[in-house]
Amino acid sequence: MKNVYDVLAERGFLKQCSHPEELYELLGKEKVAFYIGFDPTADSLHIGHYVALMTMAHMQRAGHLPIVLLGGGTAVIGDPSGKSDMRRMMTMEEIDHNASCFQKQMSRLIDFSEGKAIVANNAEWLRPLNYLDFMREIGVHFSVNRMLSFECYKQRMEKGLTFFEMGYMLMQSYDFLELNRRHGCILQMGGDDQWSNMLGGVELIRKKEQKPAYCLTTSLLTTSEGKKMGKTEKGALWLDANKTSVYDFYQYWRNVDDADVEKCLSLLTFIPMEEVKALCAEGGAALNNAKKVLAFALTEQVHGTEEAEKARAAAEALFGGGGDISNMPTVALTAEDVEATGLRVTDLLVMGKLAKSKSDARRLIESGSVQADDVKVEDVYAVIDESKLSDGVIIKKGKKGFVRVVRA
Repeated sequence: MKNVYDVLAERGFLKQCSHPEELYELLGKEKVAFYIGFDPTADSLHIGHYVALMTMAHMQRAGHLPIVLLGGGTAVIGDPSGKSDMRRMMTMEEIDHNASCFQKQMSRLIDFSEGKAIVANNAEWLRPLNYLDFMREIGVHFSVNRMLSFECYKQRMEKGLTFFEMGYMLMQSYDFLELNRRHGCILQMGGDDQWSNMLGGVELIRKKEQKPAYCLTTSLLTTSEGKKMGKTEKGALWLDANKTSVYDFYQYWRNVDDADVEKCLSLLTFIPMEEVKALCAEGGAALNNAKKVLAFALTEQVHGTEEAEKARAAAEALFGGGGDISNMPTVALTAEDVEATGLRVTDLLVMGKLAKSKSDARRLIESGSVQADDVKVEDVYAVIDESKLSDGVIIKKGKKGFVRVVRA
């Protein structure tokens, strides 16, 4: 079987590795216990987490042992890496609830059956910590001068870096040490913005345990212009269908920039690389098919085959002249809604989340961006015909935003 290090390299995952030659040899000859941490600061994972999940899935499929570390303890502090402001303090109840949501979403990619993976929560060892014992055992191994040289802390120095946040590196390094002691974990993986935190854990294990330990960072999900991918008009691209509808999720990938298609297929799907190369080889109009493949494959992985097929059918119904119109994003109006809105297009744009406010809706109409059943809406006071609600009225914003308005 191919060494998983080669698989990750071929698909564009790899960024930095603490001891590449040693780790490459190890991954090729024995089962390696590794971990990736997820701080449960929301009740759903978003697409920014997906590269880490795919990394974990590739490693597991190659026979290695994944440890999902839920940050029930570290989430209390918040990681300053890449942040300009301190995180909101969360209650323990919020954190524990979010952690349970994460595991459900991960189970679509990771096999959590007996002996296949481990789920750990650092609250188990961080919450009972005695401060004096921790500083005497762990704190003495960290140089403040060295910590301040790392980019994650430099960025926060101008606005003010608290000692509270400085402790994050120590906590994350201690996680690695605990997982090493409890589960024989010798490798930490994660996004490239975690490099300095991960090095701290490698050095701590090597100093305290006199054992080998490694870290390996992977690409962040960015566009060809270097911007974070997964930001939409409605916010982050969530894996929870209640936060980002399955259709909106599908359409995001259906409309991804041409320059990003091959990268997304490589990092976010399991499609063999020879197929990825073939799909993207011609470029131009041929990339349209590659985008369809990407959108369906990724939606299927996150939401299942049935939901992916519904999203595809809805897209074809709107843009291709076929498919099932019932699967479009829909707003069902009660009699009270009809009376309250007066069926004004501005109100319906807001209800359908195509506009942030009525004034935003008016601006969209004035700019010529709105259509109702393929007829341009030119009057900001326009209303739709109530008799059409039985079949549904499709309101469009630009080329990509739409909602079907029906009677409840």
